[in-house]
Amino acid sequence: MSTDTVDKDKRRFLVASTSVVGAVGAGFVAVPFVASWMPSERAKNAGAPVEADISRLEEGRMMTVEWQSKPVWIVRRSEKTVADLESNNANLRDPASDNVDQQPEYAKNQHRSIKPEILVLVGICTHLGCSPTFRPDIAPADLGENWLGGFFCPCHSSRFDMAGRVFQGVPAPTNLSVPPHYYVSDNVILVGKDGGNA
Repeated sequence: MSTDTVDKDKRRFLVASTSVVGAVGAGFVAVPFVASWMPSERAKNAGAPVEADISRLEEGRMMTVEWQSKPVWIVRRSEKTVADLESNNANLRDPASDNVDQQPEYAKNQHRSIKPEILVLVGICTHLGCSPTFRPDIAPADLGENWLGGFFCPCHSSRFDMAGRVFQGVPAPTNLSVPPHYYVSDNVILVGKDGGNA
């Protein structure tokens, strides 16, 4: 028997075995790598819609919920507050909310909401991302006799009315954002998802 003879069956077996072991090893390396691309449960929950029960929200008060790591304000406005919104129009940069990126179509109205008395806003100033303060007081000394209530950003003095519309002559370029939302019931709002409100 010659030493130069090649055992083809043995060679095929070794090649096949090595390929199988290599493929299994590649799978063990690839699975954690691909899994690392998938969002964690915490990340999924951070972007998930949030329910807000407004049954105990009194007129003139604001509550805050967190959606996508951002504060979302829910304000119950009085009839007078809603009626006073139009009187601010001459002082506002975008009174008709023409910038469509700032609210869903169903909130493009004078009161920027589905129900006139309930306002839902993302509580982040559109200038540099500070969080404005809720200032429902009428004509305070520091904001002037024409102030009818709204939101004041202490970082750079941007002002927004009780519909989240930005005043002229302030650093903030656009109105506060209205997040997608809808009413699950009369007293429960789901923030972060449209529900056919249009």
